[in-house]
Amino acid sequence: MFPHVMGKFAAGAVSAGTAAFFAKAGFHPPEVWVYVAAIAETAAAVALILGICTRFAAVGAAALLGVAVYSLQVVKGFGWTWNTGGYEYPVFWAITSLAVAIEAWKAHLRLARQAPATRHLKIAA
Repeated sequence: MFPHVMGKFAAGAVSAGTAAFFAKAGFHPPEVWVYVAAIAETAAAVALILGICTRFAAVGAAALLGVAVYSLQVVKGFGWTWNTGGYEYPVFWAITSLAVAIEAWKAHLRLARQAPATRHLKIAA
């Protein structure tokens, strides 16, 4: 995600092409939404890499990718256009993020079921 975030900026400012895409997708003012997207993508990436709140970070990443797919649909129309910047790649990563979220929730629930049994243990002196 980091190269994708950096691609939104040119020489320290929002790239004109990125701002035009956001405007065409219906995000107004586009420059503000570019920064919102960059911050959200960076936060999701850092959280997933470091394993911080993995369940929520994965759901957040899937939501971000869902918005990206919707935006591509608005701007370019429907079609699996891998050679012209289509949305099959973000769809793949959204599905992958959902799979990570589901597995993280399952692990959390598994640990939550085990925790009550250990709370009642008393240490004999």
